[in-house]
Formats: sequence, structure tokens, C-alpha cells
Amino acid sequence: MKERLTSIDVFRGMTIMLMTIVNNPGDWGHIYAPLEHAEWHGCTPTDLVFPFFLFIVGISTVLSMPVKKFDKSVLERIITRALRIFLLGLSLNFFSKIHLGSLEGIPLMLVRLVFTAIITVLLLGEYDRKKQLYVAVGLFALMMILCFRGFEDFASVRIPGVLQRIAVVYLIVSIIYATTNTTVQIIIGLVCLLGYWALMALVDVPNVGAANFDKGTNLAAWLDNYLLSGHLWATSKTWDPEGILSTLPAIGTGLAGVFTGKLLTNDFPKNKKAVYLLSAGVIAVMIGLLWNDVFPINKALWTSSYVCYAAGIALMVLGALYFVIDVLGVDAWTKPFVIFGVNPMLVFFFSGIIPRVLNMIKIAQPENLENPTAGLVSWLYSHWIEPFFTEPKNASLAGALTYLVIWFVILVLFDRKKMIFKV
Repeated sequence: MKERLTSIDVFRGMTIMLMTIVNNPGDWGHIYAPLEHAEWHGCTPTDLVFPFFLFIVGISTVLSMPVKKFDKSVLERIITRALRIFLLGLSLNFFSKIHLGSLEGIPLMLVRLVFTAIITVLLLGEYDRKKQLYVAVGLFALMMILCFRGFEDFASVRIPGVLQRIAVVYLIVSIIYATTNTTVQIIIGLVCLLGYWALMALVDVPNVGAANFDKGTNLAAWLDNYLLSGHLWATSKTWDPEGILSTLPAIGTGLAGVFTGKLLTNDFPKNKKAVYLLSAGVIAVMIGLLWNDVFPINKALWTSSYVCYAAGIALMVLGALYFVIDVLGVDAWTKPFVIFGVNPMLVFFFSGIIPRVLNMIKIAQPENLENPTAGLVSWLYSHWIEPFFTEPKNASLAGALTYLVIWFVILVLFDRKKMIFKV
């Protein structure tokens, strides 16, 4: 590609910023509806964050391989990157399970920080690519042994997750892109979406009965529980929103990004590209809404209608950004979003780690008889943010925005030092 598209960095940055806000409210009990996931069927702005990530993964796959080729070195690079992303996500799930003897409180926090530091160096550090692959394979084997070989502390570590799904989709989509043409890719995308619909709508669920789209009793939930029992989402314990079967249509989301990347690297005039992006977005949203009647839009199930709907919204947002930034050249306002967009893995990983670490620091609050101690994050929120608001939801949003500002300051410093952390 001859030039870097600022609109893509801005789109990625916006997605990261929204993720930071929705994942870190001041108070989980008081959140404005658009900043929460849909309870089951339906789609809120929050439900668009994850598919936007996968959509960007597809675009980046094209941009990172301007000349398509597939050989041993390319395959090793893809596998290495996929494993490193997967292990970053798995490390988040391991963090709170790490214990050492009878240690607790600050000493245990320091042990977990050492683990985090090692993981950061191994998975975000820059060193020989061959060594990266060997390290990633070794870490993956070690974590699987800890999970499945009777170690009590790790017997319930969640295996699926957001970064884990991103890794699997990246692996599969990259190989598909590198080894097939557009026609084959379209066919694979349709098979993913139609095949998933057929499985979910037509195949009876073992030990349950007829096919259904209900919480915990559908085919995807059964497969999760059958293959990963004990290693699933803690909230449900019997199924996972980033489970095994629902990864199939998620590949379709990644392929939607691939098709978008191909359009952006085509020789069409820029204004036509903007029109195509916006038009494709409208069509995809309409398909998703029509399909919703028989296969409800549902993020937890990653339904095929949800794939179309979310990809359509992504296309329209990116199309608008592309027109304003890359066609009209109005880009003076983009810097804050670009700053977030160039270090996505760093923000995602440490946005999960930092609250876990800080809440291991306990602060006494004798005035609260029901909760005499609080984690540092909770204490700071209740003493320094919440008292300034009469509306609990406003206070909660202020807490999330404060965390976003803190990250912005950190990323500005990284930007000034030209520090970019890539997997």
C-alpha cells in the first residue's frame, strides 16, 4: 500500500476508546443502557466493540500483506502472532488464579506482577522471530498442562476470551487470505454464516431437545460445556460468549474486514471507495435486520444476522471516516484517536491487568460496616468521584472517562517516545 490510511487508525482508536469506557465503569450497578451489552437478543453500541476489532483484523491482514504469498516463513509468522495474542488473553484469565503458598495481599500482588512482567517481555517484546515462536509454543503447552493436569489453582481458568477469539480468527482468516482468491473467500464466508445458522436452527441439542437460540440450552452452549467444562465464563459456568462453535461466524466478521481491505487497496478513486463502503454498509445492515426475524441478532451467540448487522455498521462508520479524513483531508482532529489506535494490544491487556492489581491493595473504611475494606480502585471511586454526582450513572460514567484520560496521558508519553508495542 502506498500510503497509510489515517481513517483506519482512527477507527481502531475509537474502538479501543469505547472498549476502555465500557469495560471500566465506576460502578457496575449503574451504567447507561448504551454502555451495557444487550441482555440477550439485540444489539447496543457496546455489542459493536468486539466485531469492530475482528473487522479491523481482517483489514489489517490485507494491509500487512500487500503482495500475497504463503510459504513456511509466512505461516510461522502467522502462527507466532496468533499464539502471542491468544496467550495474552489467557494470561489475563490466569492472573487471579496465581497463588504462592499462603501469600495474600501486597506480597501476592507482587508475585502476580512478576508473572505479568515476564509475560509482557515474552509476548510483547521484540526479539528473534524463531525464538518468539518457540517461546509461544512452550508457554501455550505450559498453560494447557496447568489447566488440564489436575492443578487445583488452575482447574477453573477460563480458556476462551476476547483476545483468544481474535487470535483464532486472525490465524484462520490470514491463511484463507494468503491461499485463496476472492471467489473462494466469498464462498467460505457464506458457508460460515449459512452453516452456523443451519447448525443452530436445525440440529437438535443433545440431552436438551429441539434446536433453539435460548441462553444456555442451544447447540453452541452444549458444545462449550462438552469440550471445555470447568474452563468457561465464570458468570455462566456452562457456556461461553466467546465459545467454540460461535467462532465459526466470527470468521465471517474477519472476512468482511478482508473484503474491505481489498477495496481500500484497490485503484478505485477515493470518492468511489467511500461510496462503496457506505453502500455496502447499508446493504449489510439491511440483510442483518431481515435475517434477525429468523436468526435473532445476538452478540453472545455471534449469530449470522449479528455478523451482517455489525459489519454493516463498521462499514458505514469507516466509510464516513474515510470520506472525511482521506478524501476531504480534514484530519486535524484525529491525533487523540490515532494515539489509541497504534497500541491496541497494550491498552487491551493492561486495561485488564491494572484494575486487578490495584484492587488487591485494600483500604480500610471503618465507616462502612457492610464493607470495612475496599480495593484501591473502588475506594478511589467512592471517595473521589462518586461524591461529586447526584446521579449514580453520571458518577459511573465519570469513573470510566477518568480511566480513559489516564490511558490517554500514558499513550501520549509513548507517542512522544515513538514507542509502539506490537504482537
